[in-house]
Amino acid sequence: MNGLREAIKRGASAAATLAVIPAIVSFYLRKPLLGADRALMGSTQALGMIPGLLGQYLRRAFLARVLAACAPTAAIEFGTSFSDVDTRIGEHVYIGPNCHIGLADIERDVLIAPCVHIPSGAMTHGSGDLDTPLRNQAGERKCVHIGFNSWIGSAAVVMADVGSQTIIGAGAVVTHAIPDRVIAAGVPARVIRSR
Repeated sequence: MNGLREAIKRGASAAATLAVIPAIVSFYLRKPLLGADRALMGSTQALGMIPGLLGQYLRRAFLARVLAACAPTAAIEFGTSFSDVDTRIGEHVYIGPNCHIGLADIERDVLIAPCVHIPSGAMTHGSGDLDTPLRNQAGERKCVHIGFNSWIGSAAVVMADVGSQTIIGAGAVVTHAIPDRVIAAGVPARVIRSR
């Protein structure tokens, strides 16, 4: 029975890869004009609107060909968008509905609940010059690392690294690195206890 199930999954993955060829071609045609990250955002916003298991297969097939890494066992839900092609998604990662993922390295077995935002660090926009509009000030991108087997609660904003086997509470705002094997919550997030 497991052999049949795996064969069906392989067949579905192959069919999804064929189905997203137009999206992949579109991405690579838009990439020189818009830049890789803007092309990625547009593509993932469009693919994010496809519901259910079909959407998961299509998103994974597309992301595996345009991100730095996207494991074949990752599940990316409805409404989730990506904004950095250097993002890495490990084995058995689950990213819930309506998330936004910037520059991130998400290790294996991570669970990300709905509506989580992982921007590319805390300083994606500059703000030091009061005479220059914020939109014109250079920011500083940083890869946010989420350690293996961690769980990020609903509506959290993660702007700094999260250790392995760590739980971030719902609605938390992570502004500084959180260590391994703890539970952190609050705004800003702080360690509540060890796991």
